[in-house]
Amino acid sequence: RFLQNGDPTMFEPFWRGPIGESATLVIPGWQTMSYFSDVGNLCWFLEPSFEREVRRLHRLVGNAAVEGYHVLVGTGSSQLFQAALYALAPPTADTPLSVVSTTPFYSMYPPLTDFLSSGLYRWAGDANTFDGDDYIEVVCSPSNPDGSIREAVLKSKSGKDIHDLAYYWPQYTPITQMLAHDIMLFTVSKCTGHAGTRIGWALVKDKEVAQKMSKFMEQSTIGVCKDAQLRAAKVLGAVTDGYEHQLATAAGGDANLLFHYARRKMAHRWCALRAAVAASGIFSLPNEVAGFCTFTKDTVTSNPAFAWLRCEKQEVEDLESFLRENKIITRSGTKFGADQKVVRISMVDTDEAFGIFVNRLAAIK
Repeated sequence: RFLQNGDPTMFEPFWRGPIGESATLVIPGWQTMSYFSDVGNLCWFLEPSFEREVRRLHRLVGNAAVEGYHVLVGTGSSQLFQAALYALAPPTADTPLSVVSTTPFYSMYPPLTDFLSSGLYRWAGDANTFDGDDYIEVVCSPSNPDGSIREAVLKSKSGKDIHDLAYYWPQYTPITQMLAHDIMLFTVSKCTGHAGTRIGWALVKDKEVAQKMSKFMEQSTIGVCKDAQLRAAKVLGAVTDGYEHQLATAAGGDANLLFHYARRKMAHRWCALRAAVAASGIFSLPNEVAGFCTFTKDTVTSNPAFAWLRCEKQEVEDLESFLRENKIITRSGTKFGADQKVVRISMVDTDEAFGIFVNRLAAIK
């Protein structure tokens, strides 16, 4: 099955349940016709209801600070990533600013950085091997592809950081602290599973940086789809309302609580995958990591959205090709700055696809 992408269809059964009704949205024909959402806001195309629900959700989960931050909306976090590069790179530098990230890094960072062949910035590879004081370091934590918790490795007064926190949600990792970095990127796709809505958001501390990022989106797409923002606001609101209702009523059960549902499913999948790896005997995975989650108030293991699978069989040099021969399509480690003996596999596809995958993996010897 096609497991090389991170299409979060795993979430669909949850939204087909009772909570799905509370996330249903009807938009009248006259609504959202204007370019403008809030002319008094730094990000004038940001729907007020979406900003409100973003702040509510972060306050509920406790994964990122929102007080003193500007909220920006983008067409997915990919647009916000490019906007941040534009905002952080000095416009009058003699040479493009280097963009780096620790290996293994997200496979889309290099092509997104270099797609426009900008004179402002360029991809420069692994942060661990970078030598210089001027740079933008992209910190993806939990890491895509291997799920590890990351911090910036470079330390320079003139260096700048972008923190990609798409997976810093309770279904994937313990929430160990409230982060308060200068630029923090999130996406509805990985939070609730609504990848097709194409909405991401950034929490930005510095007003001038936020203004430049907003200008990038204004120039590239004249804002961000208001219909999509309204849907995202409705979805995020349904998640927060579910938890607040449970707290207010002291009702038992967690069937309508997104993060509990998704964490339980992710834990089950990781248990099944580790069993399949053990049955095969030729693969390995990163060690399990546990921590106290301030959101759930208990100690939990990390359940990354992707499996970083390595082959220990000496004669297998190209794991992506080897798995393809066994009808498992993955993404090679070479796309992430790693070697050919490792691949990334999505853990958030449908139950049917995941079941086929683990059965085929366990049968490989």
